Amino acid sequence: MRAKTFKIAAAGMVTAAAIGAGSYVLHRPDSATDHAPAAQSNTTTSVVPVTAAKVLQHDVPIVLEGLGTVTPINTATIRTQVQGTLDSVDFVEGKQVKRGDVLARIDPRVYEAQVDQAEAALARDEASLKNARTNLARTQPLANRGFATQQLLDTQDSQVAQGEGTVALDKAALEAAQTQLSFATITAPFDGVTGIRRIDPGNIVHPTDTNGLVVLTQLQPIAVIFTLPSGEIPGVRQALASGDASVDVYDAQNKHKLDHGSLMLINNQVDSSSGTVQLKASFPNAGNTLWPGSFVNVHLTIAVRHDALTVPLSAVRQGPDGGFAYVVGANNVVSMRNVTAGQSRDGQVLIEQGLAANETVVTAGQYRLNPGTKVEIVPDDKKDLVQEATTASAGMLP
Repeated sequence: MRAKTFKIAAAGMVTAAAIGAGSYVLHRPDSATDHAPAAQSNTTTSVVPVTAAKVLQHDVPIVLEGLGTVTPINTATIRTQVQGTLDSVDFVEGKQVKRGDVLARIDPRVYEAQVDQAEAALARDEASLKNARTNLARTQPLANRGFATQQLLDTQDSQVAQGEGTVALDKAALEAAQTQLSFATITAPFDGVTGIRRIDPGNIVHPTDTNGLVVLTQLQPIAVIFTLPSGEIPGVRQALASGDASVDVYDAQNKHKLDHGSLMLINNQVDSSSGTVQLKASFPNAGNTLWPGSFVNVHLTIAVRHDALTVPLSAVRQGPDGGFAYVVGANNVVSMRNVTAGQSRDGQVLIEQGLAANETVVTAGQYRLNPGTKVEIVPDDKKDLVQEATTASAGMLP
């Protein structure tokens, strides 16, 4: 019985050993098999899809951008210069008026009476002067022949001078009365647009009224006051002196051009708290696209760089040593080039140094590149696929 048990146990150990050996054979590491894919991958060069663009050479305007506020060149609160009852309001709120157009009328009767009084006084004193001159003309020959005394002659001469002075005074009084009468008719001092009426006919108006009758604002032309860093003053002054300065104004979102104008002046002081200086530009505003008080973006062109180089903004990347770009060379192999970038506008960046005209630079897919990587340039309409491949590649990194 013991012998039979021993034989069964021995047979079980042999079977287990055989199973273990088979498992080792099946699962043992095979160095040749494991290293074959690695060797194969080392011998295969992957091609990275990218989009690219040429380095363009053309004239580039040098533009300074600033924030500004639309400001009327002329604005006035229309007030009366005389006291009286407001007879009529002759303007329509919010409408264009011309210089000299009647805006309102005040009851003129008191001032017409003052003019009549001044005219009557002038007529009376002119008559007295005429009589004095006649008497002097009669006395002069008599005094020459000794039939009139010198004292009488001097008295009549003095009366003539006094009458002339009185007439001059009357003429001044008449002119003052006529001026007061003219103030009863209120006219526009310049072309502009009226605002909201602040008083109604029938009210008594005074020169000291704070609100006045209406605010008149000139819209054509109109001005924009904007700020720039004080360091830009030399370049702006040179452009202003040479006549090269031109100004474009855009809406608050900096998307739509509203008008084109000219630079008027640079303010004579720098704001020490912000280090900026104010500038003023004038615009025709023919379409009334600029409205007083609104905020706008100002693009001031101070020069034109001839034969300048530009690339898409996405082609320039930032690294530890500054800006760089990947340049596609022979056989579509890329190299990394350090570049010095200037202003960027409308998706293009000005290249000061580092690239040459007509070179090809990578604009998308740079994250998968290293110097010496071979690339495949795909059309711009497949840029999304390049971005997806770049994203997937970045997600696989440990």
